[in-house]
Amino acid sequence: MAVIAFKYYVVAHGRHPGIYPTWTACQQEVHNFPQARYKGFNDLIAAQAWLKNPVWLETKKPTFSQFQADSDSQTAEIKIWTDGGSRNHGNRLNQHVKVNDLAAWAYLVKFDHQQYVDSAGEFGATNNRMEIMALYQALIFLIKQNWQQKSIVVILDSRYVLNAITQHWLNNWQKNGWKTASGQPVANQELWQKLAKVLVGFPKLHFIWTKGHANDHGNVFVDHLLNQTMDQMRVKQN
Repeated sequence: MAVIAFKYYVVAHGRHPGIYPTWTACQQEVHNFPQARYKGFNDLIAAQAWLKNPVWLETKKPTFSQFQADSDSQTAEIKIWTDGGSRNHGNRLNQHVKVNDLAAWAYLVKFDHQQYVDSAGEFGATNNRMEIMALYQALIFLIKQNWQQKSIVVILDSRYVLNAITQHWLNNWQKNGWKTASGQPVANQELWQKLAKVLVGFPKLHFIWTKGHANDHGNVFVDHLLNQTMDQMRVKQN
């Protein structure tokens, strides 16, 4: 079960079933406990009711409704800034991305007074694809460091990526066979599918939207980094 900041944590099947006020206390009761069953609530009455009758809807597919958009990043152990960009005709009315158009993504990870950055580019990719790729690559980096269980906040300026994760679009796309509400195939489907598999491995992942290219130093940094990448791509292209 994924963990977010609930007021109450109910352990229905663990070392000592009951209601706990913090995730730390709950985790001690369920960690490495066979077939542990637990759930978070913000309402005490609902928590008490679930403890008496712990109904759990099993599903073989991951869901993403646990991820939230927050306004505070002060308590996170790891902070991530991601950004994607493109210099293509797809940003203009009635024109499309061309195979030689420049696009790039970048991320900045801050943890334990250290910074980790990466960036890469593609030809002929859209801005939205690069926004998804930036988040995906940042999470892959965390997996390689074995940091999935830490509290993490992602700061990004893409409403497209933010809403897909926190407004349940991603969950609904998966339920609908990767079709939109209008029945159209989801754009960037293969990349969303890869991201979906990765997201469920991060139990304490939160998101914050920031205005692009404004006063957030991390956002400005990754924007500058991805533009450097596109500049280098242009030199090689010429």
